[in-house]
Amino acid sequence: MAMPAQTTVGWHVELEFEEDTHRTRAAALVRLPDGSEVRAHGYASRHPSDTNQPRVGEEIAGARALNELAMKMLTKAHDEIDEASGRTSHPLR
Repeated sequence: MAMPAQTTVGWHVELEFEEDTHRTRAAALVRLPDGSEVRAHGYASRHPSDTNQPRVGEEIAGARALNELAMKMLTKAHDEIDEASGRTSHPLR
């Protein structure tokens, strides 16, 4: 019995950051193999009494952007399931 051929698929995810002294903004982008793109954003604010730690702001803002990106990807998949099946499926989480 022949084994089915495996396909390797890769997604390219980019994160970019904009920072000032009190706020960090992250922009996330994933490029899918079909050429479509999904974008999301995340933010982090530094309390005035906190020390200035840009890396921590990037981690928080980046994680929030990736979380939003993940939710958008789930919604996209959910919508594609509904479109292909012609019915309403249960939300993906």
